[in-house]
Amino acid sequence: MTRLLHLGNVVMDLVLEVPALPERGGDVLATRTERTPGGGFNVLAAAARQGMPVTYAGAHGTGPFGDRARSALRAEGIDVLSAPRADLDTGFVVCLVDAEGERTFVTSPGAEATLTVDDLAELRPGPDDFVYISGYSLLHEANRGALTQWVPQLDQHATVIVDPGPLVDEIPSAALESFLARADWWTCNAREALLLTGIDDPSAAAVAVRARLKRGSALIRTGPDGCLLHHEGTLSAVPGFTVGAVDLNGAGDAHTGVFMAALAKGLPPSDAALRANAAAAVAVTRSGPATAPDAHALDEFLRQARPVPR
Repeated sequence: MTRLLHLGNVVMDLVLEVPALPERGGDVLATRTERTPGGGFNVLAAAARQGMPVTYAGAHGTGPFGDRARSALRAEGIDVLSAPRADLDTGFVVCLVDAEGERTFVTSPGAEATLTVDDLAELRPGPDDFVYISGYSLLHEANRGALTQWVPQLDQHATVIVDPGPLVDEIPSAALESFLARADWWTCNAREALLLTGIDDPSAAAVAVRARLKRGSALIRTGPDGCLLHHEGTLSAVPGFTVGAVDLNGAGDAHTGVFMAALAKGLPPSDAALRANAAAAVAVTRSGPATAPDAHALDEFLRQARPVPR
């Protein structure tokens, strides 16, 4: 059975809603606080809710954050490959959300930033498996070293999905080129495509991203409009859906997780992308980061909704 092996980082998100950011040296009382698993968890959950077997192959820690992250993974039916680090807890992200909805982040890396090639020694994806690589992993020296050694040894038929993330321009160039060479799908939003290519127009950026890939295809998310696919030499626009958005957090993660699950079920890329667009549309109607729908809810949405013509 096709499975998803996630090599990203699961962390804990500490979300604080504040009237405004404090001045330097100041203080402010939060109006609401939430603790929730984040980082790679959102993509893992999105794929698992579609019925795809999912394994978290990243590192994780011993402590309250690690315990909570593993509990959330178990609740979604996600396998955890390795034992927790005995001397480190899982890291966390402090997210300050001001009255205008702007998010400001401070990240404290933990065990998830200590992946080694030995952790992956027994992990041997088969030709039908999907391997997900996050750009966040490539920012951590240990993880980057492990993945750049391990990924070239993969079965050439295994499907590698690379999501470079918002800090794509901070990934060391040698690692970036290595994963551009191996990616079967490079999925990012229009801003990330701009950072990678220097091109502001999403369609032109999609062409430029595809030109940098040695073997893969490009998917560029364009928000409510849907996404662009550059696959097998053809650029196509896949429409999105009109919804009343309440929280945009996690929409891209929902999109990527559902896209992988749909490909794994044998859907053509354009159909998989349409399903992913629908999942992102459902996700933004719900508050919170891990808001991807399950397969039943997504099927029901697709029966009732119509994509917006492009």
